[in-house]
Amino acid sequence: MKRILILAILVLPQLHAAERPNILLLFADDQRADTIGAWGNPNIDTPNIDSLVKRGFSFKQNYCFGSNSGAVCVPSRAMLHTGKHWMHSNNLMKGETTLGQLLQTQGYKTFATGKWHNGDQSILRSFESGKAVYMGGMSDHIQVPLQDIVDGKLVNKRIGDGFSSTLFADAMTDFLSKQKDSEEPFFAYAAFTSPHDPRQPPQEYRKKYYNKRPPLPDNFLPQHPFNNGFMTGRDESLAPWPRPKDMVSDQLAEYYGMVDHLDVEIGRVLKALEDSGRADNTIIIYAADHGLAMGSHGLLGKQSVYEHSMRCPLVFVGDGIPAGKSTNAFSYLLDIYPTLCSMTGLKAPANLDGEDLSSIWKGTRNKVRDEVYLQYTSHQRSVREDRWKLIRYPQINHTQLFDLKNDPSEMKNLANSADHKPHVDRLMTKLSDWQKAWGDKVPLTSKKPKPKAVDFSTTKRVPDRWQPKWIRDKYYGGTKPSIRSRQQIQKMYNDFGQK
Repeated sequence: MKRILILAILVLPQLHAAERPNILLLFADDQRADTIGAWGNPNIDTPNIDSLVKRGFSFKQNYCFGSNSGAVCVPSRAMLHTGKHWMHSNNLMKGETTLGQLLQTQGYKTFATGKWHNGDQSILRSFESGKAVYMGGMSDHIQVPLQDIVDGKLVNKRIGDGFSSTLFADAMTDFLSKQKDSEEPFFAYAAFTSPHDPRQPPQEYRKKYYNKRPPLPDNFLPQHPFNNGFMTGRDESLAPWPRPKDMVSDQLAEYYGMVDHLDVEIGRVLKALEDSGRADNTIIIYAADHGLAMGSHGLLGKQSVYEHSMRCPLVFVGDGIPAGKSTNAFSYLLDIYPTLCSMTGLKAPANLDGEDLSSIWKGTRNKVRDEVYLQYTSHQRSVREDRWKLIRYPQINHTQLFDLKNDPSEMKNLANSADHKPHVDRLMTKLSDWQKAWGDKVPLTSKKPKPKAVDFSTTKRVPDRWQPKWIRDKYYGGTKPSIRSRQQIQKMYNDFGQK
């Protein structure tokens, strides 16, 4: 009873429901921050995301806070929906008031489509309805296991008929088309599974970037120079070691095709919002759960604290938000929750870890934090200032120091330079201070360090069950996964869909 009273105090209305803005949250999966045309990439076509950048306010130094598992998307999404970092919460969001829950108490109609990788109870608490929901981490984009949310239950298990981005856009456009005559504010959440692998864009988008190939990342390496703690996991086995340039080039072209196709589907959603007549009173947020290496530093996945893997897009669009403006102030995805509370006139729960970013575009603050603190499991810790960034690898007692002003691609390690020892010492102290502040108990030094070197000579590459045949043939020499037919996927989903 006491908890119910506390929650009621937190959510006392400050505006009538009809006066509150709608919220449309568009969330991509594995999208690097540098894959947006309007953010400076001339090699990719993203006209619809570009339109949001031109109409809104961009946070160009936005980060996923880090991860407690190789599935970085899981804690990232939990942090998005709870406003707390993963050390203060849990991946299933048990015991937390999610953003959707809070909005429902204030008269918001809540709807979800797309990926949910944080358990069935948290999505059912957060959204009163949903269509084409994928309860999992990844799938073949043309064989997506789907469910709907109806009357507080996940129902209608099926395999989707079409490409993932199209299916989720269809669900969202259908929801928006029904809001035209409604006076209820809505919170609509579309969690796309693109551009997460399998990197299988529709063929026209694949060919488009084969024909106009994006350059390899300027920090491309054939192999990461030491063991960072995640060298042979699923994401990293998508290409052999050392990384062949032509294979990385092909995968990068496919990755760009995934982003391009996603952009087209986002355009459909934005048009549906306009057609609903409710766009003028809608806050639009475009973001992604984290970045991806795609050849940078000899890596392919997101399991690192390098900029390419932890930075991700964040754009706010809406009434009162400056158009075409941006900031380099540091932000996290977990800041979205308290920012939306501020914008909708709701009192945020007192124990959130995020900050209200609207204070930056309103000009009352020029930043909400001085540094960025990042972690990956027990293997990596990092602290970043405007210019200097330190990464510590506790399991192997290795340190990197980068001057991001002169080396934004993090290629020249200055940690062993006597001239830069003061920076190392200062940032190691800051790193320790941040650990204490967040309750991070991972020792920064190991008494029995593991070897830095990694041997790939006996590592076998086996495709996961979601990779389509043409990818298995092209990148794995036709090696068969354990589960590959549509019927087998359907049976597996029926048997183990929530596990």
